Order: sequence, then C-alpha cells, then structure tokens
Amino acid sequence: MGFRIPRLYAIIDPAQTRDPGPVAVAEVLLSAGVRLIQYRGKTETSRRLFEAGCEMAELVHRAGGIFIMNDRADLARLTGADGVHIGQEDLPVELARRVLLPGQWLGVSTHTQAQIEEAEASSSDYIAFGPVFNTASKERPDPVVGLDRLRQVRGLTRKPLVAIGGITLANAPAVIEAGADSVAVIHDLLAEEDVGAQARKFLQALG
Repeated sequence: MGFRIPRLYAIIDPAQTRDPGPVAVAEVLLSAGVRLIQYRGKTETSRRLFEAGCEMAELVHRAGGIFIMNDRADLARLTGADGVHIGQEDLPVELARRVLLPGQWLGVSTHTQAQIEEAEASSSDYIAFGPVFNTASKERPDPVVGLDRLRQVRGLTRKPLVAIGGITLANAPAVIEAGADSVAVIHDLLAEEDVGAQARKFLQALG
C-alpha cells in the first residue's frame, strides 16, 4: 500500500453534526490535528456533495491531510479527493477502481470473513471492518462483530484495517489493541458540543 493510515479516521456526516455545515466541521477537526477525513452525506444531493467535497478537499490538502469521499467514486475523482470508501452495496471494488484516477485510494467496508478475504484479494487499499459495537449511525446496521472477531480477522489481511461502528473515546484504545490500525468515528466525535476538544482527546488517547 505504501502509506501509514492515521489512527483517527474522522467521518463527517451532516445528519450527525450539530449546527455548522460539513465544511466548517472539517475546519475544526483539522485545527485539532485530525489528518484523515471522510465526507459521508447519505441524504445530500449530488450537487451538494460535489460542492462541499471540493471545499473540504482543498482544506484537508492545505493541512497536509487525506480526504475521502464516501460511496461515490465519480465524486472522489471530480472533487480532487484522495480516494473513495465504498460499501458492500456500492460499485464493486474493481469497477470503482476504473472510475478513479491513478494513485487515488479505495477503501471497502466488510462485515464477514468472506468479505474480508475478497477485499484482501482485490485492489482495495484498506479494509474497514465492523460494526465492532452497536451503532446509531446507520438505519439498518449489520450484526455487531465485537473485539474478539476483530482480533481474529486481523490475521486475514496485510492491508490497513479500519475498525468502525460504535467506537467511542472510552473503547477506542481497546480497538487499536485488538489489531485495528485506525478507528473510524462519527457520533462520538460530532455529537459533542466542542468537536475540536473531543478530537484532541481522541488523538491523545490513540497515541
């Protein structure tokens, strides 16, 4: 792969933020030291995703960070993002790869051993696995996998492994200890009144 993924993978979802829009939240996170941000606007229009994505890509790159678009390989290419993150119901990995520019990253969500093995054999750059804990960020979440399962699947891939689902400031260190290279966080980051302070706490806890 050739890159060391940051320990904190911040996901900005407009449905989860308090008042400021996603671009303003990105500014706060970057000021706090976050260097990996994904924009996940499940209910946003394509126009809004594009416009906000372009702004966020510029901000993240100015800070020396990594910017990922969720689901949409086309918008990852058009916004100048560093890559795309896709789920099991999105374009298959190799089709999404054809949409991206050379050098753009591709991450894929997995929930089972079979999906991890498939992702390991694909051209994906990193693999997300979860939900590790109960999550409120999805309307129809997959079954919880838990820390023991995370430890087991760590041995199935040499790619960076991102844990996702119900991760909080309290349990994030245990998730890293179980084998994850990075933790993806939405609710426990964005729901706080002071998002920047919460981000700094996560960065400190994760080392």
